[in-house]
Amino acid sequence: MSSRDRAQLVVIGNGMAGMRAVEELIARAPDRFEITVIGAEPHPNYNRILLSAVLAGNKTLDEIVVNPHTWYSEHGIRLIAGMRATTIDRAARTVALADGTAISYDKLLLATGSKPLAPPIQGLGFPNVHAFRDIADAEAMIEAARSGGRAVVIGGGLLGLEAASGLKRRGMSVALVHLMPTLMERQLDVAAGELLRRDLEGRGIAFFMNAQTEEIVGSDRAEAVVLADGRRIPADFVVLAVGIRPNVDLARSAGLEVNRGVLVGDDMATSDPNIYAVGECIEHNGQVFGLVAPIWDQAKVAGGRLAGEESAVYVPPPVFTSLKITGIDVFSAGRLAAADAADEEITLHDEKRGLYKKVILREDRVVGSVLYGSVADGPWYVELMRTRADVCAIRDQIVFGRPFAEQATEAQPAAISPTVSTDAGAAAGWWQAA
Repeated sequence: MSSRDRAQLVVIGNGMAGMRAVEELIARAPDRFEITVIGAEPHPNYNRILLSAVLAGNKTLDEIVVNPHTWYSEHGIRLIAGMRATTIDRAARTVALADGTAISYDKLLLATGSKPLAPPIQGLGFPNVHAFRDIADAEAMIEAARSGGRAVVIGGGLLGLEAASGLKRRGMSVALVHLMPTLMERQLDVAAGELLRRDLEGRGIAFFMNAQTEEIVGSDRAEAVVLADGRRIPADFVVLAVGIRPNVDLARSAGLEVNRGVLVGDDMATSDPNIYAVGECIEHNGQVFGLVAPIWDQAKVAGGRLAGEESAVYVPPPVFTSLKITGIDVFSAGRLAAADAADEEITLHDEKRGLYKKVILREDRVVGSVLYGSVADGPWYVELMRTRADVCAIRDQIVFGRPFAEQATEAQPAAISPTVSTDAGAAAGWWQAA
């Protein structure tokens, strides 16, 4: 089939989600569409997750490219890089670009990703205040670190911690401001969060917990971050990492159904059957997404549907998180704590060694886990969650990991005993060292 006979697929977004969906499509039906990809950044598709490794000096920008320019040409894909899509005309089935060009489509795939959350504080417009979302941000941070000085990171989630660690490794003095009392509170419980804070403090990062940022002050550049209690933290560079929100502006202006994200069904189709969406821009059954595992599954379904596979449906997998800081191993999946008396928490905590493991059971099935210091069994716990396996027979060994659980259950290790809490009300004390 010649290119002129093919239907036109336009992809808005040249990031990981959109390009994984294209890969899935061309693996199934390489000749079905003539494909045009529109990317706002002037780069081919790269692994955004590895920006923290670039910042830390463990990888170069070239090493995190997933699909180089040659990949697009080899598959007959037209890449329009460094150009934003500005409007979608659903009636005419066209996408308008910032330079005024209009591109026709038969099917459209939205993969517009997310935008950094910007709290309502003064000073965000200073040139030395950056989010940590793309290559330009990483390059600005690396350039700032060449002069040394003081960096303040606002936000103690996954991205903020990776930014703080990378800047510290590049020689900056780093302070991190977090609104909550626990680091990564959406992925870690109190015990694991405290171990993480202690380890990072040992690396020279200063923490301001339970601290609200009031404003960023300076003349023509940021010079300090001022907290609500009046404390002033000197800053030569500020990183804003308080969260993300789905980038739905284009979809909303096109009249697609939008809530927090672009609403999609199990087939990854939006309210317009000719438009699909994947990644951080979507909302599926009330859930939005910021981690890779569910997005890969979305891309597989979207690619399958575009290839003509009517049976492809999206079922969200168990969500898990890993922290990518050299020498610190953190993993979490599912619930962080017992929800009620029906849940059982089994914990192992060696504070001196920095080892912490917790497995949460409901009706003899794993519904959550938090691991710190030893995370090898994380994928196994996720698999137990995904399959809803009955773990009654290995209940007494499960917190010690897969090798112990696969041994005879009567040979329980005598040196260490897990602490068990069988009700949510006891959660406040379960994490004390045994």
